[in-house]
Amino acid sequence: MKSRGLFGRKYLQIECRERELAPLGDDDVLVKVHACGVCGTDVNFVRDWDDEPMGLGHEIAAEVIEAGKAVARFQPGDRVIVEDCTMCGVCEDCKSGHPEFCRNMYGIEGQPGMGEYMVVRHNSLIPSAAGLDYAAASLTEPLAVSLTAVLNAEIPLGGSVLVLGPGPLGLMAVRLAKLRGAGWVGVTGRAGGTMCETMRLETAKRLGADEVIYIGCDDVEEVVKSHHPKGVDRVIVSSPPKSLYDAFKAIKFGGLITFFGLHFGDQNTIELDVNDMIFRKITLRPTFAEPAINFPISNRLLADGLVDAAAIVTHTFSWGNELDIFRGIIDGTEPVIKAVMLPHG
Repeated sequence: MKSRGLFGRKYLQIECRERELAPLGDDDVLVKVHACGVCGTDVNFVRDWDDEPMGLGHEIAAEVIEAGKAVARFQPGDRVIVEDCTMCGVCEDCKSGHPEFCRNMYGIEGQPGMGEYMVVRHNSLIPSAAGLDYAAASLTEPLAVSLTAVLNAEIPLGGSVLVLGPGPLGLMAVRLAKLRGAGWVGVTGRAGGTMCETMRLETAKRLGADEVIYIGCDDVEEVVKSHHPKGVDRVIVSSPPKSLYDAFKAIKFGGLITFFGLHFGDQNTIELDVNDMIFRKITLRPTFAEPAINFPISNRLLADGLVDAAAIVTHTFSWGNELDIFRGIIDGTEPVIKAVMLPHG
């Protein structure tokens, strides 16, 4: 069986390739992809990645078409979410209660989520709520990433949180921080920004942000300390690594900074004052949501309306429109928060 899919590399070189799907094994499931979100990682690939083209898309909501002989959990017609990296469940770390350290993961083997069909192992699937449409359900993966960061932040009840970056993950972190019990949440974004940036900052307020801080216009430290003179309890960094400089200015003595913002170009390295970290007892906690974790609760938050998918998913597209969508996200000419590909219309 053949399936079309999108692959990309830097300078917006995006191409549609047809490939032969792997034979269905006893433990495998053939799924029809109904929706796949554009992740910041995908944007990095088509902007900065200079190696071989990468399969695009891993935020996948799908339908089971056929299940292998040994698969009893799923039947044709079931709505599912595909995990891009799945814990093995049998290694020492998994068996010791730390699946987040698993290094024997099952993946999607380079298959593009922005495609028509995929063959994956059954344990890389979770059921999706029946009443949740596929575009909304595709937010399960990025919401799980944000949720992992928020849980890693260990937000104190009624505490103060600064979220750096108003991308989809940052916006969902704003909402989740409020759900987790934060009393004050601020978010940063560029002043006088593009249509995309403006839309995202407006949405941050709808999702519960108490303060929007405009980079290039406001002084982050000054605004934060006008509300919290000692600094904030927690900072969640969803923007590129250099944003950590603002995190250190805003964090209080004994505070915790968790970060998951990446850059695949030349901005992944920064200088840190280790003495400052030690003397102010600041905890740095990187968040890397691999293998997949927190997918079931994220799907439930979307289905129950506790995270408003309609506020996040602003654009959908199909074959032939991908270049316009990616270009609009990169140059900011479109008010995109989250774009979702619908491979079957």
